[in-house]
Amino acid sequence: MGTTLYKNADWIITMNEKREKIRHGDLLISGKEILDVGTDLEKKYEGTLKIDHVVEAEGTVILPGFVNVHHHTWQSLIRNIQATRGLKLEPWLTVMYEIYKDLNTDVARAGVYSGLGDMLKTGCTTSNDLWYPHPVGVKYLVDAEIEAAAEIGIRFHPTRGFHSVPSSIVPPEVVDTKESVVEDTIRLVKKYHDRSRFSMCQVGIAPSIAQYETEDIIEAVVDLAEEYDIMVHGHLAESQHEVEYTLKTWGCRPFEWFKRHRLLGKRFYFAHCIHLNEEEIAQMAETGTGVAHCPISNMLLSSGACPVPSYLEHGLTRIGLGVDGAASSNSSNMLEEIRCAYLLNRLTWGDKAATPDDYLYMATAGGAKVLGRDDIGYLAPGMAADFARWTGIS
Repeated sequence: MGTTLYKNADWIITMNEKREKIRHGDLLISGKEILDVGTDLEKKYEGTLKIDHVVEAEGTVILPGFVNVHHHTWQSLIRNIQATRGLKLEPWLTVMYEIYKDLNTDVARAGVYSGLGDMLKTGCTTSNDLWYPHPVGVKYLVDAEIEAAAEIGIRFHPTRGFHSVPSSIVPPEVVDTKESVVEDTIRLVKKYHDRSRFSMCQVGIAPSIAQYETEDIIEAVVDLAEEYDIMVHGHLAESQHEVEYTLKTWGCRPFEWFKRHRLLGKRFYFAHCIHLNEEEIAQMAETGTGVAHCPISNMLLSSGACPVPSYLEHGLTRIGLGVDGAASSNSSNMLEEIRCAYLLNRLTWGDKAATPDDYLYMATAGGAKVLGRDDIGYLAPGMAADFARWTGIS
């Protein structure tokens, strides 16, 4: 593949620890890896390194590839459904599950082509997915996703989700047993999980909403994750209804339920995390539990606003952005997600709002931390050559 120099970009936004921005910058890469970032690199390496290709980058801004930390790719095929307009989360889910009963591997592949294709077009080079509806008798849904993601060339962090208990929302047609969840997750990990640097696929497990499941399956999930050294994903405190359900069913708030069941720490990351109080937010930061902020979905479903400034104030670094499923956000667009995150933040928190740089951090280096990656998320020597060049924004 040789070496390539991207020369004289108007700006290189590194998102390194100092969040350096380099005016008239150069980016030098070799194959999949960044060799150097700076200025006048052609002169610096003259006579010591052969540069095989030079790309004139004047008029462009170079950013790290965005990292999407929460997605439901199949929902790209069921966006903008009239029957869901104006609904909050729980009635919206009731409509969705009637569709979910018919999911299959063709849908899984098409959802990745559409949903993750949209992500690539908006500068995203790494994405999570949480596939939680597994219709009875339908196998290899996550396999189909992984294979399609490999075809389009995006770094992929699929999580094998599940429901183990039917409810007024979750029909029995998509309910899993503990045995099938554990067996299938182990199979996926052994077949696809790659722990190496610059890995293109890392598999996790995901109780969709943990406190809606049986306690024994959650115990099995945590044990499995520890044994196979994989990440655990899911949803936490997305709606006020969830808080009320957990109080009524378990006698505690959602965060306390997670704490009791060992669902906190650097192995774990959860979407939304809206309805947490200051003490719970402090414990999220103290334990290093990851947060995926999904502003567009939260606004459309009237779920609330994630208290991002509080998480940052308490020192949480594992905080990122997620587009959520396109059925609840109507898009898979990381640029739009960053923009809306900042605007919602300004509207909700005013003078206490996080900065634009904070949200760019969440979309890049912060998202990488959420996924447990130290090889992506910012531009520096030795990091993966995941970046996007943008025109017309300098």
